[in-house]
Order: sequence, then structure tokens, then C-alpha cells
Amino acid sequence: MATLRQLIVGGRLPAGERVAEIPVAQSLGVSRTPVRLAFRALEQEGLLSKAGKRGYVVRRFSEADVRAAIEVRGTLEGLAARQLAERGLDEAVRAVLHECLAEGAAVLAKGHLEDADVARWSRLNKRFHDALVDAHESRVIADAIARNNHLPFASADSIALDRAALPAEYEKLRIAQLQHQLVVDALERRESARVEMLMREHAWVGFRYGALVGAAPVLA
Repeated sequence: MATLRQLIVGGRLPAGERVAEIPVAQSLGVSRTPVRLAFRALEQEGLLSKAGKRGYVVRRFSEADVRAAIEVRGTLEGLAARQLAERGLDEAVRAVLHECLAEGAAVLAKGHLEDADVARWSRLNKRFHDALVDAHESRVIADAIARNNHLPFASADSIALDRAALPAEYEKLRIAQLQHQLVVDALERRESARVEMLMREHAWVGFRYGALVGAAPVLA
């Protein structure tokens, strides 16, 4: 999925282009099953739209669309984190967050990224964000985030990592890991205003931080 996402992000699959399982699978040298799953996931992220029974088309979106979707997610996740800090962490949520921190540290421990690390990070990152939002006593924030996730690059697990520039992407994830640590620290200290600000800033790590560490911009 990361490869297909990067093809769309980099403009090699331009807006309006139709994509189908068999040619994409052949071009990537994989079976149709992972391509089918990737198409579904990228549709949920807002990068692909259904075109007919089995085909998809690359969705048209602007940089303004991406910025708005990211800002909305940061605002909603910041609200969820602030209210969680005010209420206090329960042990189950605390355990999940610390497990995510430990796995993130393990991904980065080698000092470099490998291809398998991209999917591993995406999974732990989603688990981290879901733990914060799902801990809320109401589904209102979670439902609003779910609706926003259908916009391009809005979901927490849609962080675009360029497999051709893994050294720079390693630096981006190192910053993201530090932000995760700061968020957990603020939650444990019940610093509601601080954790809200941290989550708002953290939402931008996949979009803005690449240029700061030498990675390609998210929108080419």
C-alpha cells in the first residue's frame, strides 16, 4: 500500500487515471490480493474513488484539501487528548500507549529503516492514535474523525513514507516517536492544554516535516 500511495503522492499516478488490479499487480511484481487490499485502504484514505464494479480512479484533490483535512484531524485528536488528560489515564489505555512507544523504539533501534518497517510503523501509529480517541467516553469525536479520514492524507495511518529515501524518512519517524513520547508524558502529568497543542502539531508530521529532514514533499 505504501508503494501505491507514494505513486499517487509523487504524481506518477495522476488525478483522473484509472487503475485496475491486474496491471498494477504486474507492474509491482506482486499478486492481485495485496493490490486489492491496498485499493480498498486507499479508497478509505480518499486517494482512490470507485469507478465501475472493480476499477478505481485516482481522486482529484488540492493542497488546500489536504491541509484542511490534516488541520481538522489535529483539532479533533487534540480535543480527545485534552479531555483524556482532564479525566486521567486508566491503566488499560496507559498500557497500550507504552506498548506503542516500545514498538516505535524497536523500529528505530537499528538506526535505519527497512521496507518492512514502513508497514510496522503504520500499524503501531494507528494503534497509538486509536487508543487516544477510543478512550473517550463518547463516540462523537471518533465518528467525526472517521468521517474526516475519507479525505486525502487525513487518517493517522496515511503518513506517506518514500521507500526511495528511507534515511530521510527515518529522521521523520524519529521526530514522530519523540512527539508520541511527549504526548504520553503530558497525559500522565494531566497537562491538558499541553497535550492538545502537541496533538495538533503532531498531525502535521507526515505533511510538513519531510522537507525539514531532506525527504521529498508530500505533494509533488
